[in-house]
Amino acid sequence: MQTNILNLQNKLPLTCSRTGNCCFGKIIYLNPWEVFHLAKEKKLTSREFRDSYSDFGGIRLKFDGKKGYKDQQACSQYTANFGCSVHLGRPLACRLYPLGRQLQSEQVHYMYQGDEFPCLEPCPDVVNLEHLNIGDYLSGQMTEAFEKAQDAYLDLMQNIADLAFELLLDTGLAESGDKQTLALWRKMGAELPEVLAERIGQEWLDCLMIPDISEKDPIAFVSKHNNLILSKAQEIFGTLQSHQELHEASVLIMSIALHLARGLGANPKELSEFWVDIAKNNGAQE
Repeated sequence: MQTNILNLQNKLPLTCSRTGNCCFGKIIYLNPWEVFHLAKEKKLTSREFRDSYSDFGGIRLKFDGKKGYKDQQACSQYTANFGCSVHLGRPLACRLYPLGRQLQSEQVHYMYQGDEFPCLEPCPDVVNLEHLNIGDYLSGQMTEAFEKAQDAYLDLMQNIADLAFELLLDTGLAESGDKQTLALWRKMGAELPEVLAERIGQEWLDCLMIPDISEKDPIAFVSKHNNLILSKAQEIFGTLQSHQELHEASVLIMSIALHLARGLGANPKELSEFWVDIAKNNGAQE
């Protein structure tokens, strides 16, 4: 499928026609900052929102509402004849739609997929509405804080993976001839999200997706979450001694990194293969 890379000055039919057709049949992944804001707008705790309106421990928004456009199910937050019931707390993917966003080498790219602009088929009336440049559209959708949170969580994801590397490479586990750890890293990258969530377990899923943090600033929120996860890992894994314990800890931590990666829209399979290759280049075996 063709990818159309955009700049902030590009003008496109981005004024919403309010038909709601984009609220049907989508896959919307979530990071913990987004779960927090969705819950706040719904006047629920993060746990209550996560348990009622998301799948796989909180990383995907449920689309289990009434069927509508193209006989597809509506988002769990969509209300007929009204629209999004949590509009002010909606996640970044909804704020950006129909645009995509990618961060590469600290450079942000906006884009859309396909030969035709995505809104034209479900909402043809948009061509008669005001065309906006990308920069003005993003400003109107108030994406800035959510983009900052997304990018900060990408860093946190890498920090978690780095801990899995340390447990493998800096403890003597890799030097012992261990081959199980990397084999499981690779396997987990291809596991279904429900399988990975079960592997992680409820205690760590709660720590990952519904931390007890209420910071308004996205960077501060993610920073506190990073410290919470690393402190918990240090408390649990700081006294491990046997190779089997170190293996199990490294696998668990890597599973958490891969699960968060999926919630951030990354490809867990590609990431796991990339991280396995790095570990092998540093002396680990598979």
